[in-house]
Amino acid sequence: MAIFKGAGVAIATPFKANGEVNYEEFERLIEFQVQNGTDAIIVCGTTGEAATMSEKEHMEVVKFCIDKVAKRIPVIAGTGSNCTETAIELSKLAQEYGADGVLQVTPYYNKATQGGLIAHFSAIADAIDIPIILYNVPSRTGCNILPETAVKLAKEHKNIVGIKDATGNISQTIKMMQLAEGCIDLYSGDDDQIVPIMSVGGLGVISVLSNIAPRQTHEICQKCLDGDFAAARELQFKAYPLVKALFSEVNPIPVKSALKMIGFNAGPLRLPLTEMEPQNQEKLREEMIKFGLEVK
Repeated sequence: MAIFKGAGVAIATPFKANGEVNYEEFERLIEFQVQNGTDAIIVCGTTGEAATMSEKEHMEVVKFCIDKVAKRIPVIAGTGSNCTETAIELSKLAQEYGADGVLQVTPYYNKATQGGLIAHFSAIADAIDIPIILYNVPSRTGCNILPETAVKLAKEHKNIVGIKDATGNISQTIKMMQLAEGCIDLYSGDDDQIVPIMSVGGLGVISVLSNIAPRQTHEICQKCLDGDFAAARELQFKAYPLVKALFSEVNPIPVKSALKMIGFNAGPLRLPLTEMEPQNQEKLREEMIKFGLEVK
């Protein structure tokens, strides 16, 4: 049984002007997602700026999200680290707090061999009982989970159930799904590849776009799940210019600007991320309006 099917939002974390987490606004964001058809919330991932949070703060945000969602939809906690022991500690806490699963990014900076990846993810899987979704994003981590590695992990650990594929390499994705023979749930990690990924067996997306367009992102996925790929393709095409604008600067810089434009007090980014360049912000505003979003 998959943790979720459809559109999971990689939710942004709003901050106050002084840099603290704005929990009041975070609750508004959570409710906006739940009320607008999001199929799952992924908290404290890249989009949530977890890399700039202390471990204590990180897990406070995870617990707050789990408590506010209150089992209405699944909550998946980003608990990955390039330190295996840290990933285990955070994952154990997420399980204790009631997370429906955890998202585990590949170890970044220190990287790992394929054998090291197997040892890292196996240690985490052995330490917890809740489901694990691997997160493969070589452009950020410098580390790629090869198809054979992903399949070996899924076959050897019953709680390694899925992978968020942000490789941009559809050939690698197809090879993985061919080898997997159904043992791994696939989610797109790129909003411009929802339909291609779902056409080869993906169950949905872990999405940045869904922060500002939850219903529309859900609809793309639902059309695919219903087998109506022609309709899904048209929705993907319509979203493409907006998705490009949302990634015109490094995520989550643009999406936090976009959230402000639709009325959320997303607040500042934490250094080393800085505010969006004015020309890119204007282009983002234009694409949001063209897409049909109500921009303030």
